[in-house]
Amino acid sequence: MPTLFRFLAVVAILGGLAFAAMFALATFVEPTPREISVTIPNAKLQPK
Repeated sequence: MPTLFRFLAVVAILGGLAFAAMFALATFVEPTPREISVTIPNAKLQPK
């Protein structure tokens, strides 16, 4: 049984580190806004 508890502890620690990394990225990294231009074909603009 001790190996099961050790395994679950390692999995919980790795999951916590992954969650903390995602939280830190979502909190501290700001995306830079920029302009986007999309070309739409004429066939989609004209009604049928």
